Parts: sequence; C-alpha cells; structure tokens
Amino acid sequence: MPITSSAKKALRSSRHKRAFNIMRKDALKDAIKTHRTNPSLSALSLAFKTLDKAAKRGVIKRGNASRKKSRLARLLVIR
Repeated sequence: MPITSSAKKALRSSRHKRAFNIMRKDALKDAIKTHRTNPSLSALSLAFKTLDKAAKRGVIKRGNASRKKSRLARLLVIR
C-alpha cells in the first residue's frame, strides 16, 4: 500500500483510469464481435469509431487499431 500522500493519489488515479480503459476495451470487443457476426456498413462504422477512440486514448496502439480496421474492412468486401 502507498505510504506518501502523492502515492495514494496516484493509486486512486490509476484505479479510475483502469476502470475507464476496461470499459473502452469491452465496448471495442463488442463492436468487433457485432461486425464479425453480421458484417454491415453500420457495424463497420461503429467498430471503426470505437477503434479510433481507443487508439486516441491510448488503450490500444495506433498500429493495432489500423491492423484491426483493415481486417474488419476486408470482411465486408469478401462477403
């Protein structure tokens, strides 16, 4: 457990950020799963939006988001 007051504050802050990052990751997984099960333009748009937001916030890396977007778009073209 943290001893100094600044370490206590840092712990509170990191717990708060972790909760938001988990929510963003869950939303991302749901959007990707929705598009994979039923590929459509609206599902692709939602997946792109959540991927971009996650990359912008630092939940996933930019290249990771780009790779996932490419593979999701390819799903729509193939079917």
